[in-house]
Amino acid sequence: MANDAALRARRSDLWIWALVVLATASVVAVAIAQGNRAGQRFAGTSAPSLSLPLLGGGRAAIPQGKVTVVDFWATWCGPCRYSMPRLQSLWTEYKPRGVELYSVDTDEPAPDRDTHVRDFLSSNRLSFPVALDDGSASEAFRVASLPTCCCSTAAVR
Repeated sequence: MANDAALRARRSDLWIWALVVLATASVVAVAIAQGNRAGQRFAGTSAPSLSLPLLGGGRAAIPQGKVTVVDFWATWCGPCRYSMPRLQSLWTEYKPRGVELYSVDTDEPAPDRDTHVRDFLSSNRLSFPVALDDGSASEAFRVASLPTCCCSTAAVR
C-alpha cells in the first residue's frame, strides 16, 4: 500500500515537472520569436525620430547617422538584469569607436521612478545614460517583450 502511494506521488511529480518544462520551453520559444521579429524590423535602418527625457534631467534624441544600439529594459525584468552588465561592457568598449547607446527604461511613470531607476543602476554598477520612456519609444519601435535591442546604422558613412 505504501509503495502504491509512493509510486502515485512520484508519477504525479513527474507529470508536474513535465508540464513545467513544456511551459518554460513555450515561453522561451515565444520570446525568441518576438526578439527575432523586432531585430528584423529595424536592423540596419534609421531609427524613428523621437526625443525622451533623460534620467537626471534634459532630453535626448536617438542619434541619427551613427551606429546606435537602442536597448529597451525595465528594473523589474529578470532577463534585463542579466543582460545589463554585458550592455555596460559593450558600451564601454565601443563608445570610443563611435557606437552610441540609447538605453530606454520602460518602467511605469511614478513619482519615485527616477530614484528607483538610479538605485537599480547603482546597485548593478551601470553608468550609461538612460532615457525614460513615456510609451512613445516602445510604440515607435513596436516593443513586444523585454529586453529588446535594436540597431540603427542607416546613413553611416
